[in-house]
Amino acid sequence: MIGLLSVPKLLAAMALGMVVAGVPAYFQGKAHQRQAMAVEALESSVNILRKKGAIDNEVSSASAADLCGSYGLPDDEERECVRRVQTPATETGNGGLHSQER
Repeated sequence: MIGLLSVPKLLAAMALGMVVAGVPAYFQGKAHQRQAMAVEALESSVNILRKKGAIDNEVSSASAADLCGSYGLPDDEERECVRRVQTPATETGNGGLHSQER
């Protein structure tokens, strides 16, 4: 059987083996966690940009009357809103784009 002197050696060897195997496993787990968090952040960014693009397309394709109608304004104020929305697009001569969007 196992002698009294070999039991502490066996326990020490097992502890050393756990430390040797545990340290790389710990760092590998941390790297995997960082990678998973980066993927999650990237997916979140893509979803936000898709939603923003869908909203931009919806607003860009809507007429001035549709945009002003969505505010729930009274009829007289809605007409003024339509006039103001249409005016900048005709004044700039560039389709209503700001200088950084051209």
